[in-house]
Amino acid sequence: MPSIPLTTPTARYDIVIGSGLLRTLFPRLCKLSNGKPFRPFIVTSPEIWELWSKSILASFPEPPTVLFLPSGEAHKRLASVEALAQQLATAGADRDSLLLALGGGVIGDITGFLAAIYMRGIPYVQLPSTLLAQVDSSIGGKTGVNLVAGKNLIGSFHHPLAVFADTDLLGTLPSAELRSGLQESVKAAIIRNPRLFRYLEQNSQAVLAGDADALTRVVAASVRVKADVVSQDELESGLRMILNFGHTIGHAIESATKYKQLLHGQAVGWGSIAAAHLSLSRGAITQNEFDRMVNLILLYGPLPAFTAKAAKLVELTGSDKKKRSGRRAFVLTTGIGSTEVVYDVTDAELLAATESMLARMQQVTSKPSARSRKK
Repeated sequence: MPSIPLTTPTARYDIVIGSGLLRTLFPRLCKLSNGKPFRPFIVTSPEIWELWSKSILASFPEPPTVLFLPSGEAHKRLASVEALAQQLATAGADRDSLLLALGGGVIGDITGFLAAIYMRGIPYVQLPSTLLAQVDSSIGGKTGVNLVAGKNLIGSFHHPLAVFADTDLLGTLPSAELRSGLQESVKAAIIRNPRLFRYLEQNSQAVLAGDADALTRVVAASVRVKADVVSQDELESGLRMILNFGHTIGHAIESATKYKQLLHGQAVGWGSIAAAHLSLSRGAITQNEFDRMVNLILLYGPLPAFTAKAAKLVELTGSDKKKRSGRRAFVLTTGIGSTEVVYDVTDAELLAATESMLARMQQVTSKPSARSRKK
């Protein structure tokens, strides 16, 4: 069972990956608390609780308090944080309380932000239920909510005490959710792990079939990339920005489609193709490297089509939170396993890359299926 440490100047915790972690949750929490009393509060959605409540409750001597949050990006707002905080206060939560984020990225981000600000900070633990959350959003201490103006514009850095990534939870994911999460693993491979890149190329059938060993290997390798980067750059002052490969355009796509047409990983997949186009146009990668990257992204699709104009997507990058002193930070790939953050990407370059990505989208989403070709 892999246990990957993450160490920063302000925190040190483990990301534990394996099967059956929820069934042994309470003893693990007791070990984290070092014998100190704690009162657990689980933040989750009704759908996730229905699936996994029996496993969790079986490990607790007394049932924890459960706070429900509706699923979906639309609920990642300050109003949800206030409602949950009011429920905590009503239930008598204090500084000995421990929040448990049982869910995907939205629940993890909201719970982490709630933990950061309730009584000026209480501890929490991440229990990510999606592949996307297990390999990315649950790790590194980024918490927050969205504004109408942009994604994650309100938040804070608040690290969990631990991340328990139970791979059993991945077995209940719809195929689209699994593939969406795998786009973050593809991103991790592109930016920093050529060995993972080759594994994803050569073992797609096992990974996409949900093979337990294959998924554990992919999750662990992806987590190691993020843990290594965050350990070196906790507050995203430099190196950590490479984790945003594909996200500048990806977040613009989500905003343009009002978070309704694509899953997050799907938007990042298209954003990564746009970033690869820009990298190729600048001569940062070869045509062969570009083709391998795009082919791998599409291999873990299909990425659905969406409706948005290239010019609108470029305009929306202006509200991206990764800007520095008014300059847009953009992550380029300089080869499989390497990246570069630049600040001189022009609107014209970004428009050309986005138009190329949209052209690729039209090409791959308009192809007839094998079934229709047989008719």
